[in-house]
This record gives sequence, C-alpha cells and structure tokens, in this order.
Amino acid sequence: MTQGGFESLTPKAIVEELDKYIIGQNKAKKAVAIALRNRMRRQRVPEDMRAEIAPKNILMMGPTGVGKTEIAKRLAKLCGAPFIKVEATKFTEVGYVGRDVESMIRDLMASGLAMVKEEMQVEVAAEAKRRTEEHVLDLLLPGLNASVEPVGSTQATLIIPLPANETREKFRKLLREGKLDGREMEISVAAASPSLELFAGTQMEDMGVALGSIGNMFGGKRKKKTVTVAEAVPILEA
Repeated sequence: MTQGGFESLTPKAIVEELDKYIIGQNKAKKAVAIALRNRMRRQRVPEDMRAEIAPKNILMMGPTGVGKTEIAKRLAKLCGAPFIKVEATKFTEVGYVGRDVESMIRDLMASGLAMVKEEMQVEVAAEAKRRTEEHVLDLLLPGLNASVEPVGSTQATLIIPLPANETREKFRKLLREGKLDGREMEISVAAASPSLELFAGTQMEDMGVALGSIGNMFGGKRKKKTVTVAEAVPILEA
C-alpha cells in the first residue's frame, strides 16, 4: 500500500489490514493502530500546533512468539517506513560497553535509503530501459549512432542516411526479441576498489565511511569489460 493510501486509513481499517496476517492480539492491534493514526494526524496540523503535540512511541511487551515483531513489521510496511530487527538484550547486561546503539541508527538509515532507492528505481524504470536499449544499440552499431544528437548540430550538419536508420531499427527488433543476447560487446564498468588490511578492534562502520570518502576523493575509476548483451543490459540499467 502506498503512503497516500495509508493516510486515508482509519484505526479500524488499520486493524483489518493487520488481521490479514496476525491472529489474535486484538487489544494490541487496536492500540498500535490508534497510536499510529494519532501520529499521522499530528503531521497534518499547522507547524505552530504541531510543536505542542508530543508524539508517543510504541512499546510492546510480551513473551516470545506472541506477535510483537510481526505487528511492527506489518505496520512499517503499511505506512512505508524502514524496518530493522535488532537483538537488544545485550544492552541491559552488566558491564556492556560499545557503540552498537549508533550502529542501530546506521542500519535504520541504510534500510530507509534502500527503500527510497527502490522507489526511485521503479519510477524511472521505463526511462532507464529506454536509455539502456539506445546505449546497447550505440555499442553494437558504433558507426550508426543516431540515439543522441551532437551538441550544436543542425539539420544541415546532422545527416543520418535512411539505410542506417533502418539497420538500427532492425537491430532494435532483434534486441527486443532476445536474438542478440549471445553477442559479445565491450562496456565500461566501475573498477574494483583496492583492498586494505584492517587492524583488530577497528570499528567497521567508521572504516566503511572513511574508505568511501577516500574513494570519492580520487573519483571512480572505470575499465573496459567484454560481456554478452544479456549480461550488459542489467549492468547498464543499474
């Protein structure tokens, strides 16, 4: 269900959605549905009033297997929010020292970014497919490149012979029918980053951020790779 569809749901409708996946726990489902609906209503009021309404978090307590995680997971999916599951028992143990709370936030952010990326990929899927098709045809027919008009070209300077255009359309048909899947072609891909030896006790999250920053400083290197058309399409669409 989309975010817009969820905003129109009443607590009763939210409970009905949860009933499709969770048996029993009627009081819990009703409580979380009301809490979630109230939080959404807070987002709709004017900014000056919103500051006076403190949102309430949801805390579910109970033995293993009663449906706490499933309720949370279904609610997150229903409202389009990122969801991660973390074992928090160790945080209550005597002598616990560490930075795992921060890593939980990183994991939640990573989950949210993955959701946004997936939504954006769906939105541009048709355009990405069209551009990939044109790119593949450009690589298969380097002398008949007619997909992109050169900058500054005019009708007088850009002349594409009709036979070349017909050839391109024939290749387009073969490409869509899958008859060119086995043909090899050369594409440009990102070169693998050099591996670095990590020392014991190093925070992996910090190292990941640091190495990513170093890689961005030098720019992404690329290399040529020979692949089949079938292998090239998903690489170019990514």
